[in-house]
Amino acid sequence: MSDVTQSVDFNDAQFSDYFALLKPRVMSLVVFTAAVGLFVAPVYTHPFIGFASILFIALGGGASGALNMWYDQDIDGVMKRTKSRPIPAGKIKGGEALSFGVWLSCISVIMLGLSSNFFAAGILAFTIFFYAVIYTIWLKRLTPQNIVVGGAAGAFPPMIGWAVATGSVSIESFMMFLLIFMWTPPHFWALALFMNDDYTKAGVPMLTVTHGKSKTRKHILIYSIILAPVAVGLSFTSIGGMIYFLAALMLNIRFLYGAWGLYRRKESAAEQDHYLSERRYFKESLIYLFLHFVALALQSVWLKIGMEAWL
Repeated sequence: MSDVTQSVDFNDAQFSDYFALLKPRVMSLVVFTAAVGLFVAPVYTHPFIGFASILFIALGGGASGALNMWYDQDIDGVMKRTKSRPIPAGKIKGGEALSFGVWLSCISVIMLGLSSNFFAAGILAFTIFFYAVIYTIWLKRLTPQNIVVGGAAGAFPPMIGWAVATGSVSIESFMMFLLIFMWTPPHFWALALFMNDDYTKAGVPMLTVTHGKSKTRKHILIYSIILAPVAVGLSFTSIGGMIYFLAALMLNIRFLYGAWGLYRRKESAAEQDHYLSERRYFKESLIYLFLHFVALALQSVWLKIGMEAWL
């Protein structure tokens, strides 16, 4: 890692610049999946404790983003998608981002432990470490399988939410983890397909760079096929049911159809309209995950209403 911001004249950083360090788009997914994990758990959580816990989980996710931007400041300055981030844009110094991320990590973990339980806080601490060290520092620049293993960091939030309520993990929280874990590679490989020039320029060994786009599309199809039974399999746990089953079935049929379409495309056609098909698949993968967790929440509401009707 090199500090590419040394030659830049820094202006006074504003709140929006520090907020951008938290990767708010990624943080919104962390908040949502963690909240669903908390909501569907079979143990009642006081709303104030639940709100505070989700807040500190969000701060932990944001701390991971700040640490990631600190270490990746050299390649962020090269890539079109990331060059406007606060550090390469000269709004925040790398050292300030590092301090901000470390302090926010400590605060989020300690406060989550105090507001809920230290088992959930321990998972949050491990998640921050996994994203900042295992993925960002070690795997990202080492192997084309970086996102396969590193994707675990983004899969922990619903498990943390579940742990806030129950103080433990279970098959249900593990299946929610596995859903996001298996979804991550096809999601990010779709991004890599239409941002391949950026990754090539930055020297990041994404699968598209090391094995080519055709091989990447094949891997997207393979992981989508593996993902489908995991997603539908959640239906047969205590938090599943007919609402979730029907939603998961339709979503995975559509997702597989899209993956098959990417796989079948000829390279000449792919180069001509990659911003249309590949970007569309990337955006639909976000909707895919969002709707799975919406379905889990709706299923939980239905189950709770049904239980209350029997009381």
